[in-house]
Formats: sequence, C-alpha cells, structure tokens
Amino acid sequence: MTTHYIDIALRPDPEFSPAHLLNALYAKLHRALVQLGTGDVGVSFPGLSPQGTHLGSTLRLHGPEPALQRLQALPWLQGMRDHVQASEAVSVPAHTQHRTVRRVQTKSNPELLRRRQMRRHGIDSAEAILRIPDQEGQRLALPYLSLHSASSGQAFHLFIDHGALMNTPSPGSFSTYGLSTQSTIPWF
Repeated sequence: MTTHYIDIALRPDPEFSPAHLLNALYAKLHRALVQLGTGDVGVSFPGLSPQGTHLGSTLRLHGPEPALQRLQALPWLQGMRDHVQASEAVSVPAHTQHRTVRRVQTKSNPELLRRRQMRRHGIDSAEAILRIPDQEGQRLALPYLSLHSASSGQAFHLFIDHGALMNTPSPGSFSTYGLSTQSTIPWF
C-alpha cells in the first residue's frame, strides 16, 4: 500500500536542462529499484503539464514507509545530491484520488522493424521497405524519459502515461521502473 511519499525536486542548473537531470535521476532510480527487487515503490510526476506533454521537475516516489526508507538507505542519489532536493518520507494526505502511472510502448522505428523482418523472414531490404514504409512508425504524444538499456546499451524512450483519476486505490506491484498498469499511486 502506498501510504507514504518522497518528493525529489530538481534544482535549477545553468549547465544541465531539467530534462537531462530528470533522465539521469530516473536511470539511477531504476538501477536502485532493480537492486531492491521488491516491487513496492511506485513513481509519479506531480509537475506533469496540464496538456500531459512534459513530466515537470519533480519525481515523486510512493510506497510503504519501510520500502521508501530501504530505497533511501541505498547510495542511489550519489552524484545527484547537488542537483536535487529530497524530502523525507511523508504520509499521503487523506482523501486523495488515485491513478496508474504506466509505461507505454510502441513500434515507432520503421528501420528497426525492417531489420527484424529481414532477420526473421529472410527477406532483403527492398522487400522490407515495401512491407514497412516510413509512415508505418507510430508516434506517441506522451512525455518520455531518455534512457539507455543496461543489457544492450541502446538508447530508448520510456513513454509515461498517467491514467485516469479514480476514487479508490488498486493494489498490486510496480516494475523496476516504478510503473504499473494495475497498481495505483495517490495523486495530489
């Protein structure tokens, strides 16, 4: 149950954009959540723009107080302390609404899809272009974080969707990105 939260606010920095700092902060959080391996810490972005296109400059961690304390006991903020200000674990306000914060994946890179077709079906590049033209790539109008895969080293966009507001929480676990399609976080 997400009874507590911690706000981690980005400090203004003349050398780094807020998006750059948020990407670095989130990458560190992901590694810490992998290390914990408990699935009981969720995230949200309370500074989400009204249009839902920018994540803002605050990362909010949600979870039971002991889970948040275990996370904060790890040195995951090392190297970021000059760039962020973290609150203590605080109780979630009473009578809040809830929502899911989830990852959305799309097949947005036609070139990647073509290479996959060529590899899996033994076709040449001309046939792959006929099967998957450039306009086949899907585009999402969601905010995202730019991260690198630890396993492949490839850069990717982690698209974030804040679901509809609900009056009751939904239990469950969170991924190592702090996201879930079922488990909700309090929204306030």
